[in-house]
Amino acid sequence: MAPGCWWRVSKERAAVDHWCRDIAPSPELRKWYSHDPSKWEEFKERYVKEVDRKLLERLAALSRKGDLTLVFATKGAERSSAAVLREMLQNGDAAER
Repeated sequence: MAPGCWWRVSKERAAVDHWCRDIAPSPELRKWYSHDPSKWEEFKERYVKEVDRKLLERLAALSRKGDLTLVFATKGAERSSAAVLREMLQNGDAAER
């Protein structure tokens, strides 16, 4: 995963196997959330609805083959889109929708 704002490092320089920018929250959602803790629960709900299920299933398939590392930039990992993705992958949400 590479959020849409993660433009400072090229795919080649980052040396990642899969560059999945489109799984990041939309710019509108990211700007609305702005890492405001009071918006966390609503951010999670909105992001879960927004996530492209095909891309989520792609990540789930990769995670079944071995370790999966989500690369992201944030002010706080515990309240980030990566935390939501991790939870969705652990809960098997990709297969449910």
